[in-house]
Amino acid sequence: MKKVDLKRFRTILETKMDAILHSSGKETYWENMESTRRGDFVDQASDDNEVHVNIRLRQTDAKLLRAIEAAISRIENGSFGICTMCEGEISLARLNAVPWTSVCINCKEKKTA
Repeated sequence: MKKVDLKRFRTILETKMDAILHSSGKETYWENMESTRRGDFVDQASDDNEVHVNIRLRQTDAKLLRAIEAAISRIENGSFGICTMCEGEISLARLNAVPWTSVCINCKEKKTA
């Protein structure tokens, strides 16, 4: 892969990482709650559900951050754009769509099948 492409992907990955880190710094719903048990059982259930959704979103962000960090590491060690499963080249179209991916489209399809 060309150095220009690697630099562009690194910039994309770092920008995405910054966006995730800055969005997760916002106060969450439950940090603004004065009392966790307000209202009737339906209100409490709704509050509980919202807390669980927020936790799940944070878990998803953490997983994405790990994938981005791994992709940046692959750029640094020269293996970015190489599938970790079959060691074939990952297409530019796939990297443009999902720059933190570590597998080519064929291996991804086999993995999810």
